[in-house]
Amino acid sequence: MASFFSKLFGSLFSGGDPEAEKKRVLKGIAKNLSKTKYKFYKIGSDQVLPSFGKFFFELYKILSPAQLSFQQQMNPALYKNMVIDYSLSDEQKAAIEELSEENITAMMKNVPFNQLKEKVASNIELLSSGFDMDRINKVDDLYNKLIAFKAFCLYDYYFMLKKFDSSIREGDFGRSPKLEPIDASYIADDLKEFVSVMYVLPFGESWDDLMQMFKTLKGVEPVKPAQWSKICARLNGMRTENIFDMMIQLITKNPSYHTDVEIKRETVVEAYLDKIKSQAQATIRKLESDQKNSKVGSLLLQIFGTPEVVSLKNYTENGSAIFERKGLGSYQFAKPLNCLKAFLVEYVKKELREFSDLVVVRGQWSNQALSSQMSDDYNLLLESCEEIIAYDDKLSEEREIGTKIKTLLPQTERSKDAANIIKTTLKDVNDFAKNELVKCTRALISYAKNVKAILEDHKKQRPELIINWKELERFAEHPVDEVAVEIYRKIYLLASLMQNFLN
Repeated sequence: MASFFSKLFGSLFSGGDPEAEKKRVLKGIAKNLSKTKYKFYKIGSDQVLPSFGKFFFELYKILSPAQLSFQQQMNPALYKNMVIDYSLSDEQKAAIEELSEENITAMMKNVPFNQLKEKVASNIELLSSGFDMDRINKVDDLYNKLIAFKAFCLYDYYFMLKKFDSSIREGDFGRSPKLEPIDASYIADDLKEFVSVMYVLPFGESWDDLMQMFKTLKGVEPVKPAQWSKICARLNGMRTENIFDMMIQLITKNPSYHTDVEIKRETVVEAYLDKIKSQAQATIRKLESDQKNSKVGSLLLQIFGTPEVVSLKNYTENGSAIFERKGLGSYQFAKPLNCLKAFLVEYVKKELREFSDLVVVRGQWSNQALSSQMSDDYNLLLESCEEIIAYDDKLSEEREIGTKIKTLLPQTERSKDAANIIKTTLKDVNDFAKNELVKCTRALISYAKNVKAILEDHKKQRPELIINWKELERFAEHPVDEVAVEIYRKIYLLASLMQNFLN
């Protein structure tokens, strides 16, 4: 009688009992699961049945060749390249081959550099234009399908099956395993992991493109298409009926459990194109830099007889190093300004002075405007030489600019204001250097043009610019035309050097 009333009162007041409610919901889940055709779980004993193990053994047997293939090649980049390579046209493949560092470097030996740059740009355009948004999406879809398929194949089916038959041998399909019922809690985590890789499979899509890609590139499909279609249909049915989630809910006694898988979509085409483009452009920049450095070195040897020219005390590459280490900037034009100052001191003040004294001062010019221009250019170069020396002195630690920099440098790591002041100061210094370089180069070119005009005039039967050539030749230590040719050559070399530095 007491037992009867206990049950009666229990039924009246169970609505407020969370445990009782959970049991009720789990009982409903168990009832729904039992109505399905998949007899994987025995509710009364809380066991997973051999039929479940058989299902996994069938998957393992069919997917084993694909699993082995994927295990041998785990590098994600390999699969990205596989998908893209399969999607490329023959023209695009040829363009990619020509865009490799080896081929670009090899082509440089036989093709003028400007033509080589145009060829690289043309190949990049050919490669990129072949991928419109529709094609990019198709390639990205194929890659994401491949990654989902790969993850599903690499699931550890053998580890799961060992729990049903401890004697089963990995990769041995010569005998059927002796599957036994097991405690359901023993596979709870394994089942969750399986569902997480299964739910990302795009069941609604065709797999023909993936299988065709493997057949084209590898010579064989990873799984027979008909078998894979049956697997997908069966898995999709299980997902639709919520088989695995119901099993996990019952096994974990958590009726609210729901598999929530975040499907991450990767884009591969744009990154691939950017990589090819960046590598090709980096190769061109390196070759251009090597070519430029080689040309600069050659010009320095011809002008100064040495590949290294340091003529200033402070505005030098060594003096710039401390700013570069702190990320504040640099003496941007240190190398060309040192070369210019050396040229002004060693050549302009000597050879050009003698030539100007002879031709401009002693020469009787029929066109005074040209004579004045040569004189102005020469005087500008002399003045610039003094200005460069004076400004370089200001960068000394004992002078105004150098003292300011020396004071602020220790503060830059904790003070943005100090860093900004130094950056602004360096900009002003570099602006001065660039202005002097441009100004002097223009003056030298202008001077050289008049030297050329003088040379042409000197060769004439009846000179027109200077009417007293015979008199000038008597004062000259060396033949005037030879001196003029050498001056023109040296200025041309320096102008070429400045062009390489400033471009």
